[in-house]
Amino acid sequence: MNNKIHSTSIIDGRVNLGKNNIIHPFTIIYGPTEIGDDNIIGPNVVIGMPGQDTRNPRYNSSDCLIKIGNRNIIREFTSIQKPCYEEITLLGDDIHLMQGVHIPHDAQISNKVVITPMCVLAGIVSILEGANLAMGCTINQYTIIGQYSIVAAGAAVMKNVKPFSKYIPNKTISVNEYAVSKFGFQEYLEEIKDYVINDVKPKSKIIVEIVNEFNIKHTKSGRVLY
Repeated sequence: MNNKIHSTSIIDGRVNLGKNNIIHPFTIIYGPTEIGDDNIIGPNVVIGMPGQDTRNPRYNSSDCLIKIGNRNIIREFTSIQKPCYEEITLLGDDIHLMQGVHIPHDAQISNKVVITPMCVLAGIVSILEGANLAMGCTINQYTIIGQYSIVAAGAAVMKNVKPFSKYIPNKTISVNEYAVSKFGFQEYLEEIKDYVINDVKPKSKIIVEIVNEFNIKHTKSGRVLY
């Protein structure tokens, strides 16, 4: 399938690889894991170890599934762990995980997410489409990071973060205008500002759909908002 796998990498027999993947030296991938096409992985990445769960640290993870989509970049010393409580640890498409990122058990990482060096996520978190986690931030269990939002470097996130918002500890929530521009939402900027800052319900279909998706996950999580 035209995959380029370095001779020092160890790929379990229950790993299903798509095509045109590049796997760098000393990377280890345990199954069951499904990986799509055109991903760049490693070096020294570990995918498929059991989740680090203090309630059941020796749980049977032999049939616990990780699924990774297409065109992702997973940089050196990153760890992606198997689920404990949900059916899957899931990573979508076009994700950029930078050096030393910790993806925990049961994480759901949506398309176009950027997670920068040394970020640590706790179990059962959801990082929604286009979100950006800045260097060294930590995300608490069950937290939902909304679409096209950004979390500041070094922040400890204990609550959910609204779509399109900018979370900086000890500062008022503001709009992530960089993402609004990057992802083509400029025509909705005033509506997005009203939603993020004044909690005004949006009216445009595309923004309503984004907010509704977030609200479903937010309600299920049982956490509060910044």
